[in-house]
Amino acid sequence: MVGSGRIGAGSRSQGRRRALPFLGAEDGTLVVFGLFIFVLMLMVGGLSVDLMRYEAERSRIQNTADRAALAAASMRQELEPEDVVADYFARAGLSANLAGTVVDEGLNYRNVRADTTTAVNTFFMPLMGIDELASAGSGAAEERITNVEIALVLDISGSMQNTPSRIANLKVAADEFVDKILGDDDDNRISISLVPYNGQVNIGPDLTAVFNITHQHGVAEVYCVDLPPSVYGSLTLSTSLAMEQTAWADSFSSVSTSNSYQSPQAPNPANIWCPAESNNYVRPLSNNISALRSQIASLQAIGATSIDAGLRWGLTLIDPASRGMVSQLVGRGAVPAHFAGRPFDWDDPEALKVIVLMTDGEHFAEERINTAYKSGLSPIWRSRGDGNFSILHPSHAGSNDYWTPHRNSGSGEWRTSPWNSGSGVDQLTWVQVWQRLRVKYVAWQLYARALGSSSSSRTSHYNTWVANFRALADTSDMDARLNTLCSLAKAQDVVIFGIAFEAPDHGADVIRDCASPNRFYNVEGLEISTAFRQIRAQISSLRLTQ
Repeated sequence: MVGSGRIGAGSRSQGRRRALPFLGAEDGTLVVFGLFIFVLMLMVGGLSVDLMRYEAERSRIQNTADRAALAAASMRQELEPEDVVADYFARAGLSANLAGTVVDEGLNYRNVRADTTTAVNTFFMPLMGIDELASAGSGAAEERITNVEIALVLDISGSMQNTPSRIANLKVAADEFVDKILGDDDDNRISISLVPYNGQVNIGPDLTAVFNITHQHGVAEVYCVDLPPSVYGSLTLSTSLAMEQTAWADSFSSVSTSNSYQSPQAPNPANIWCPAESNNYVRPLSNNISALRSQIASLQAIGATSIDAGLRWGLTLIDPASRGMVSQLVGRGAVPAHFAGRPFDWDDPEALKVIVLMTDGEHFAEERINTAYKSGLSPIWRSRGDGNFSILHPSHAGSNDYWTPHRNSGSGEWRTSPWNSGSGVDQLTWVQVWQRLRVKYVAWQLYARALGSSSSSRTSHYNTWVANFRALADTSDMDARLNTLCSLAKAQDVVIFGIAFEAPDHGADVIRDCASPNRFYNVEGLEISTAFRQIRAQISSLRLTQ
């Protein structure tokens, strides 16, 4: 009994010693943790697979909806928008995913929305209690055809005749522009105003009739205006503002300044600031393709360069303040009746205003005849017989106060009366003087030679009288005026496309500064056609808002 007790106690002690290693072992814990991580990875991987399957299907449905809406919104689409959308989904095998089509359209717009549903059965997410991934979506598109007002402000100065002919390349480019941009306009939504400019802008008889133009000289086909500097600081050119008509005069051509008589020198037509040329008239608000193309083909390159004047008239023809002026032009038959009510307001959401400003040069100092020498009687007389001239100088000492430059073997002669060769004599108006004689000829032969007693004195009188007759603009002022107008126009969201066509660096810089961002073209030769094509494409893009 005693022995048996000792044996039992030893066995329990040995059992405890054998169990101790198992109580400290951790191998089982790692296995459990590993199994947990493995299950978690399977769940995350499965979740990713389900989400990718859902997103792929949702993207396919969304892309189909976008394409369908875009096609159905096109105003050139003759099928019913709902049918177009349904057909797109059927061809993609997604008809079940089209929940409905909503169409809103009017005279000049169409908005289409395709509503969709996406539902994808899940493979792994049921482990988390999610049997399906579903959502609603839509694809929408709008095409809105806006009304467009374009002013083509084109340089037709004498340098446009350079060989190879710049004017020929311009005509090809502008002709195509007009033909293409108006060719698809069946609803009279696009108007084009053609504004050719050189040293001046010949606005033509119709525009002259609706503005307050003074000092009209009556010379055929000459309708330019000496714009006051104030009109370059405002968007609006008022029809009630009194503005003087540009004199038909050659104030540019030089003459001999020797102290001897020179036969009368007539004006050089190439140096007239407002040449008599009806083909260069401004054509306001037109969509007559044949008339515009015909005039473009007939443009005559002549004269200097006043870009600021060109832009001033171009801006006037898209300025809503000119609506009354356009109404009068409609009444005169100079603008089609369907453009009554234009120009549209600056902030009209359905109107796009565009100016295409093109030059091949830079500002050339503008010359204009001063007011006192535009109209009324002059002190100059002309003999009806031999056509020679004489002039009254009341300040001349003695009774002989009529200077006759051709007499006394060309040394000049003072007389008591105007020179009369026997057939009578006429006192000329200033309009008649400038039609017959160059400004500098008058300043030298009839003033400087008569009043100057020495070479320096004659030069002084000559300079004085040229300045009396003629005002000369500073090109830096012309640059500044142009820049001001450009800034005013762009502030009203007018899109200005600038084209420097083989222009000098300064001219190109001036046009670049005027143009809207990313709307400037610096081109040579046939590249001008490319520029006009790109401008047409951008106008079409701006016109169709999707």
